[in-house]
Amino acid sequence: MGCGWLGLPLAKTMIEKSYIVKGTTTSARKMELLQDAEIDPFQINLSETGISGDIVGFLSNIGTLIINVPPKLRGTHTESYMEKMKYLSAEIQKSDVSYVLFVSSTAVYGNAEGEVTEATLPQPVTESGKQLLESEKLFQNQEGYKTTIIRFGGLIGTDRHPVNMLSGRHNLNNGDYPINLIHLNDCIHMIVTILEHAYWGELFNGVYPYHPKKQIYYFEEAQKRGLPTPSYKTETFKKEGKCILSTTFLEKGHTFNTSIIS
Repeated sequence: MGCGWLGLPLAKTMIEKSYIVKGTTTSARKMELLQDAEIDPFQINLSETGISGDIVGFLSNIGTLIINVPPKLRGTHTESYMEKMKYLSAEIQKSDVSYVLFVSSTAVYGNAEGEVTEATLPQPVTESGKQLLESEKLFQNQEGYKTTIIRFGGLIGTDRHPVNMLSGRHNLNNGDYPINLIHLNDCIHMIVTILEHAYWGELFNGVYPYHPKKQIYYFEEAQKRGLPTPSYKTETFKKEGKCILSTTFLEKGHTFNTSIIS
């Protein structure tokens, strides 16, 4: 459920592969957009006080549910992500859903240092990271269906790249830290691979296996786009930052297909 920046392209790919796809949106004006894409649309709104919309109809006749609902924990209108997921979990329990794929984030690893794999103990420091981790546990510990977690790194795509926000900024921190990014195409590739191989009850990191230093990577990416280059502080105390490895996916013999280099 959820047809945002990742959800809509994913749904279109799955339809091309002959899957029957239901999708949700919180916006009435986007219902037609989903319908035009041959997605069976449902207007559903998750909140910390409950669920509005035909959630029973949406969950009916679904074998596999992909939950792609990012936390909204910034700004003035923040909500408890965990409470929203509790309501959703309760509805799933009453449905015939057999498998859940929960899209999470590498934010759950917090300020870890060095190489990070799926075996690394998560220690989130941000509120969104903490609530994502609790939500992961919520779905993993339910009986009646099997849950696989996929923790994506920073998402990039044709029109989406962190360098656009970093361009021209100065005195940025952690320039020697490695990048942990993944292209939209590989997000979809990973999800479809998990579905096709029935990798249920598992945990995956989703990060492209190339980790140059931030200050080098973003300098080069800005130059390629003709943007003002960002600059980083000279760090007095050296930390190595975290380098997130997609060990589970690669050890199963799969590869990433789309480079994060422009």
